This record gives sequence, C-alpha cells and structure tokens, in this order.
Amino acid sequence: MEQPVKKKKFSLGETDKDRRNNLIIIFLALLLVVVVVVFFVQRSENRRIFEALSLEKSNIQTELNEMVVNYDSLKTTNDTLARELEVAQTKVKDLLLEVGQIKKASYEQIAQYREEVNTLRGIMRNYIAQVDSLNRRNAALMKENMEVKESMAQVESKNQELQKEKEHLQQKVRQAEALEALDLTATGINSRGKDVESVRRAEQIKVSFVLSKNITTKRGNKNIYVRIQKPNQVLLQKSTNDLFQFEDLKIPYSAMREVTYEGNSLPVNIFWDNTGEPELIPGTYTVDVFVDGNNIGTTTFELKR
Repeated sequence: MEQPVKKKKFSLGETDKDRRNNLIIIFLALLLVVVVVVFFVQRSENRRIFEALSLEKSNIQTELNEMVVNYDSLKTTNDTLARELEVAQTKVKDLLLEVGQIKKASYEQIAQYREEVNTLRGIMRNYIAQVDSLNRRNAALMKENMEVKESMAQVESKNQELQKEKEHLQQKVRQAEALEALDLTATGINSRGKDVESVRRAEQIKVSFVLSKNITTKRGNKNIYVRIQKPNQVLLQKSTNDLFQFEDLKIPYSAMREVTYEGNSLPVNIFWDNTGEPELIPGTYTVDVFVDGNNIGTTTFELKR
C-alpha cells in the first residue's frame, strides 16, 4: 500500500533570518499597497476639490457679470446716486477681473471671493431699492406735475374763454356806445353859404351830419374830428400839430369841433376854410368823421374846375 502524502506547512523560512527578511518584505509590500491606495484616493479627492473650486469660481464670475449688467440697467437722474452706482460697478468689475486672472484658486481664496460677492450683492440690492424708490417718487412727481399742468391748462383755457367773453361783451358795449354820423354830406360852399362845385369858387368845405341818439354812451363835451383827403390822397391840414388819438396812434385831422352831447340826436356842421394852402384841386374828395376814437362815418364829394 502507498503511503499518504504529507502536506507541507507554510513557512516564512527555514531560519530565523529568512523568516525576518520575509516578514520585512511582506510588510513593505503591504505598506506599498496602502500608499498606492492612499495616493489614488487623495488624487481623486484633490480632483473633486479642484472641480468644485473651479465650479464655484465660474459661479462667482457669472454672478459678477450679472451684477455688472444689473448696474447698467439702473438709471437715475440723481447725480450723487449716479456717481455712487458708478463706483460700486467699478468695484464689481475690478473683482471680476481679479477672479478671472486666478488660474488655480485655493479654498481660502474662493471663500474670500464668495464673501466679497455676497457683500457686493447686498450693496447692489440696496442701490436697486434706492433707485426704485427714487424712480417711483419721480414718477409720482411727474404724474402730479402733469395733473398740475393739465389743471393749469384748464384754468388757462377757462381764462381765455372768459377773456374772449369779456372782450366780446366790451365790443358789444363799445358798439352799443358808438355814435353814428347820420345823413353825412360834404360839399364846397361860397362866402354866402351856397353850395358850389367849382374849385375856384369854394371858399369853405362844409361837412354836415346828425350825431345819432344813444342813451348808453357817455354824455358831456365831445371833440369831433374831420379828415378831408384830396383826390391825390393828400390830407387837408392847417398845422402839423393838429393831431388826435385813434387806437394806438396819433393821426392828423383837417378840422375839429367840440360839442355838448346829451344822448339825443344832435345836428353838427364842421367847416374847413380854404385859404389857398393847401391848394384845392379838381376831383373826388373823401371825408371821414371821428368821435370817441371811432370812425363814425365816411362820405365823398366832388369839385370841378
């Protein structure tokens, strides 16, 4: 019969020296395995941390860019606030530039940048609130200003209407008070008061009319002025000082007479003496009568050779 084979027992060596060397090798091998595992774990963790820091850096840059855009959108007419907004935006741009120049940021740097971003965001929110409040106040003031202007325009329109109505009433009053020269005639006369048609025989020009009845016009003494124009449109006038007020001007007259008017019809005759200066000429003469600053009648007459 065959003898059973005996199993060899595991041995670190035949001698103590061999066993000691083998233990050292095993320990170093295990240590190497541990070091390699730790290396790969640490490398993986470093990569994860780097990616996280890079992502946070990117987020910070995005937020800073958004803040720059938000500052651009903040518009205000307040000069002091506008300058403060410009300074705050410059700080954001400077931080954005600084973050962009960092190639490999540390955790401490990222944490510091994050804190600064949060501070700048808080400042921006405060400015947004100020601008919004100021814009609302400005809008309210503009609305109030528009309402005031509309109210003033309405008042002005009403005043203009009242002024027009007043002028209309004044015009009616003036028309009601205005006198008329009724049956107005003019002719040349000789020394005996007879009508003549010849230039050589006309020693005077006689203007006759009836001052109309009017119970509304002012009573009392009134100056009546007559203007006589020759056929060549030259005014018959004795003196350059013979002037009267008509509207906004002082204009010359040919003859004048003062009458006392009591509101009833009043016949009036006014004469212009022909002394040879200026010389009368043949043709059609135009006569205008004025009283109280109004032209109350016009007529014509003719003188022959």
